[in-house]
Amino acid sequence: MNIISAIQSKLDQIEIDHSVKILYACESGSRAWGFESQDSDYDVRFIYANQRDWYLSVNAESQRDVIELPVDEVFDINGWDLRKSLKLMKKSNPALMEWLSSSIIYRQDNEFTHAMKDLMKQHYSPKACFYHYFHMAKKNNRQYLKSEQVQIKKYFYVLRPLLAMQWLEKDLGIVPLEFDVMVNKLIPEGQLKEDIAALIERKKVGFESKTSSSIKSINQFIRDEIERLSNDTDNLYAPSTNYENMNLLFRKFII
Repeated sequence: MNIISAIQSKLDQIEIDHSVKILYACESGSRAWGFESQDSDYDVRFIYANQRDWYLSVNAESQRDVIELPVDEVFDINGWDLRKSLKLMKKSNPALMEWLSSSIIYRQDNEFTHAMKDLMKQHYSPKACFYHYFHMAKKNNRQYLKSEQVQIKKYFYVLRPLLAMQWLEKDLGIVPLEFDVMVNKLIPEGQLKEDIAALIERKKVGFESKTSSSIKSINQFIRDEIERLSNDTDNLYAPSTNYENMNLLFRKFII
């Protein structure tokens, strides 16, 4: 059985085991970003609908609204209930936005996907996303990049959110999932761009645990951008939205 068939089989089994309908499933990790390593796992994320009676239960609010399979060396598979997903959409949750922007789709109800992407345009808040990416960049920089030897993939855990913040700062729309799209749009020709390109190639030909000596140009870029962007939210847009269209979608796709 090939990988795609194995993923489909796991999604089928989730539907059986949990009595749910998977409406959308995609790749969300380094494979979707465009620089998977030789041993990268498959980060499968999905949105599912429960049975109507599940939502009409007295204890509905206390029921678990996430499905997670045990993580192994090949698969990291988990998903969110439809109502949870819509509540996060209302908050312009960047992770959900990234799922819906993935170019690697494992399963989808086309009508549902189009409806969710329409909602995403309505509820997309550059300000909310900016705060999310800023905290991610600061946390990952503090946690992963303070030693002389750095795990290569950890560099991207800081670079990607910083570029996402630049994307939002320039009002370029919804942040793309593909890393090279942001690099080509935002990073001018020069040493930094060359070093990022070399880092991507080293990650692709290596393994997840591969390390690198500290890279001067990238470290300087990270320091400068974290400082510069720390107070750069004044002009970012935060839409005023309601639940009306979400409720219509929710009622349409529960099973």
